[in-house]
Amino acid sequence: MNTQEQARELMAKDRDRNHHLHESMLNRAAEEIENGHDLETEEQARELLAQDRQHDRHLHESMLNRAVEEVG
Repeated sequence: MNTQEQARELMAKDRDRNHHLHESMLNRAAEEIENGHDLETEEQARELLAQDRQHDRHLHESMLNRAVEEVG
């Protein structure tokens, strides 16, 4: 398996993990809203999603940089 294939596989696994985390957070937020804790939970969910997106961007950039280094 070459470096590009490894990078693609890692990105696919990371997307799956992030999708699962996102779904879990939405489910938790829905439960909290049903229990009357909506404002605090929504703010926490937004903050976690922002952190997750930032982590994803950093991970994506790191994998691309590694792939370019391996090719170059």
